[in-house]
Amino acid sequence: MSQGIKGTTNLKGRNFAVQSERTNGGEHIRVLGELDLSVTGLVDREIRRAEATDASSIVLDLHQLEFLDASGIRLLLRASGRSQADGNRLRIRRASAPQVERVLELTRVGEILPLAD
Repeated sequence: MSQGIKGTTNLKGRNFAVQSERTNGGEHIRVLGELDLSVTGLVDREIRRAEATDASSIVLDLHQLEFLDASGIRLLLRASGRSQADGNRLRIRRASAPQVERVLELTRVGEILPLAD
């Protein structure tokens, strides 16, 4: 059962949004636009909020992500590390943008993150 959008953060003038939803006992966090140093703190807080719940799963949805920099990669690695110590609840939905997938491929981070289609 979906409980609807829990929260949406938009930054005026920026190509970025993060949306959260609780569905069937799991947390679903969507990141849209550009994930860079200026917004990683917002995304990190939302992931940590989800981790603090009793959610059986946490999906970090990057499907609509258009840009990812080194700070975003660091965020994904840290979230994955916390998940490994907390029952492996985190799954990261792949981005549809080829440039984001290319960054994950070039850095080989895609080989160690819990990526799902």
